[in-house]
Amino acid sequence: MTLRPPSALTSLDALERAGLTDPADRTALQAVTAEFRVRISSEMAQVASPGVRAQFLPDVREAQVLPEELLDPIGDDAHAPVSGVTHRYPDRAILHATKTCEVYCRFCFRRETVGESGHLGEAEFEQVLDYLKATPAVREVIFTGGDPLVLSARRLGVMLDRLEALGTLDLVRFHSRVPVIAPERVTEALVTAFDRALPVWLVVHVNHPDEITEAAAQSLRRLNRARVPLLSQTVLLRGVNAETETLERLFRALIRHRVKPYYLHHPDLAKGTGHFRVTLEEGQAIMAALRGRLTGIAQPTYVLDIPGGHGKVPVGPGYLRRNGDLWMVSDPQGREHIYRDL
Repeated sequence: MTLRPPSALTSLDALERAGLTDPADRTALQAVTAEFRVRISSEMAQVASPGVRAQFLPDVREAQVLPEELLDPIGDDAHAPVSGVTHRYPDRAILHATKTCEVYCRFCFRRETVGESGHLGEAEFEQVLDYLKATPAVREVIFTGGDPLVLSARRLGVMLDRLEALGTLDLVRFHSRVPVIAPERVTEALVTAFDRALPVWLVVHVNHPDEITEAAAQSLRRLNRARVPLLSQTVLLRGVNAETETLERLFRALIRHRVKPYYLHHPDLAKGTGHFRVTLEEGQAIMAALRGRLTGIAQPTYVLDIPGGHGKVPVGPGYLRRNGDLWMVSDPQGREHIYRDL
């Protein structure tokens, strides 16, 4: 029986002692970890699945930075009206509550900054509140980071109280890996902080079915009982989940735990992540195959976050093409049918 490590693994020494990296690769991996931090939660360190470990273990291929890869792939900095806020869409804004996580994903689009010490300070949060008061068109605040659920339940409760007091928001949304990779942090105090008149939604970041351990399933159940609406977000990753069968297993597991698959993200152009990226054509083919195998409830929207901060767009697959005055419609098996449009 494999014993769970007592705490997160945060160095090459710790990874070697746990048998997760090869000492022969140490010199090459030191260069990688000097650039991009390492952290694996105790829950994920005990999962032996290659598709899980590939997300968190440093890889020598991360040293290969391609010309198209960007420091800020989705334009966080270009759309920051005040410290701690990214405002790219009229009705919603991102709140960067912290820069720390329970795991550091090797494909993260914020990988240069995630892991830096510190959380959003009180003075900065006051500026955020002032900005939201002055911008009532913002109806949704999205907590991100880092991972906002590394903050204490008390701190999150205070922040939610003050956001609720604005009176202009329709909902607050959290994006987090914590329910899966550090499920012990989903405490009764946390779900109590989420229980309020202002709706709190949670988007669980999960990429492989083997991430949903028994402890993760229990944390999702605690959130279910607290009536927190649950969605999921997945990144399409070569060597992790870029296969129809793997994604089908993941999405079926999620709906069994009352989590609605929400987005399947095409991987961002983050530095040193080329070995994870698939082509858009490959992603579209996978989604077309899933359409014929999964209930619509389990179908996420396949999206591309346009580099530079220009927003997310669905990227297919396409099922319609024009043929003179007619439309040709493809079914899930790829066969075409005629549709006459008035």
